[in-house]
Amino acid sequence: MLFSSIEFLYYFLPIVVIGYFLLPVKLRNFWLLALSLVFYGWGEPKLIRVMLLSIGLNWLWGIGIGRSKRQGWKRFFLVLSCITCLGFLGWFKYADFAIENINALFVTDIALLKLILPIGISFYSFQILSYTIDVYRGQAETQYNIIDFGCYVVLFPQLIAGPIVRYVDVERELQERSTSLEDFRLGLRRFLFGLGKKILIANQLGQFIEIFRASDEKSLLFYWLYALGFCLHIYFDFSGYSDMAIGLGRIFGFKFPENFNYPFLSGSVQEFWRRWHMTLGGWFRDYLYIPLGGSRVSKAKWLRNVLFVWMFTGLWHGAEWNFVLWGLMFAALLLMEKFVDVTKWPRLIRHGYVLLVIAFSFVMFNATSLTQAAQDMGGMIGLGGVPLVTKATLYYLRSYAGVFLLGLIGATPWPKKLALKKDMPIADAAVMAALLLLCTASLVDGSFNPFLYFRF
Repeated sequence: MLFSSIEFLYYFLPIVVIGYFLLPVKLRNFWLLALSLVFYGWGEPKLIRVMLLSIGLNWLWGIGIGRSKRQGWKRFFLVLSCITCLGFLGWFKYADFAIENINALFVTDIALLKLILPIGISFYSFQILSYTIDVYRGQAETQYNIIDFGCYVVLFPQLIAGPIVRYVDVERELQERSTSLEDFRLGLRRFLFGLGKKILIANQLGQFIEIFRASDEKSLLFYWLYALGFCLHIYFDFSGYSDMAIGLGRIFGFKFPENFNYPFLSGSVQEFWRRWHMTLGGWFRDYLYIPLGGSRVSKAKWLRNVLFVWMFTGLWHGAEWNFVLWGLMFAALLLMEKFVDVTKWPRLIRHGYVLLVIAFSFVMFNATSLTQAAQDMGGMIGLGGVPLVTKATLYYLRSYAGVFLLGLIGATPWPKKLALKKDMPIADAAVMAALLLLCTASLVDGSFNPFLYFRF
């Protein structure tokens, strides 16, 4: 089930909200857990067993860590948690990738498993690990209530797209939280603006990308429009979902962390990754990079740490070699910026450098193979004899110019500053109602409505 669907907006969400506020406080976590499992199992009920098993086992491992007096036993239960989470993730997400590479390397013919990837497994696996690792470190209390623990793991607002919520971020709110009318209003407002970003901008740009893929009349300009379109598409798709998750969380009394901070305004690649998918970057920093020694090691080990972290960042996004190379490309750029101070470059040059890097990187990210990645990036620099421009390119440019302009403006802080400039509740309500109507009309019309991060 997608947030951007009629079923969710007009059936599922009203039932969840009404039931939540009618029930006694003690039953609210159980209600959220039960309805989150319904949400998760809507499209693939069989795979709910994987989630339930992961919840049950890691709840036990967390208790084992908390109750153990000896460090050796604590470490033992932590290792069991890592094996459970990474084992499920590795099996469902990377087994076929491993088989494909074994077949290619050793000229074998092992049959692919063709497993269905459980929705949200990349996100909830990392959330569970943040809990058991923090309990092991003494930074979080052991959760003995399996209902509360299950609610944390599968809470539907952030289950399929993040932000990656650490247990310590919501530990207190799982036990005691409240929601005011103002929280409800602001949460609904954030949700609807995220819905608008997803349906009115990301989906339209997604259509443009599909048109580009199907076109036999590609040109240099078309390749660059595709690159720009995909950068904006993935931003509004993912940040829109993050906005919706944060807004829904606030309705139910949870304060989820922010996940995006206008990344296209960055003046360096390092700054870009401080602004893009911030919860994932923070997770890899705190649970992988720093435990490996971070930068407080020899240069050789530090180089290893950077490459290691970014290789796994790429693999987290998908089981394909283009994702691995995508991650390693950013590792190389971040290492380069350690030796070349790009912040001293003129503002326009460093900003252009970042946008250029991001354009090529996301073209690689969206490719279905290394061959397609090479072809797309080659087209962006005029290889393959592509013409400068075609009539088809100009037609689609005119057709989608408004969406591109809206996306470019929406990727800056200007709309938010304008919205917060004055407190006008009536106008605010009118804008929210208009957004809901426009989004509903688009969904009823049966418009293009995928969600990119279902791949991950």
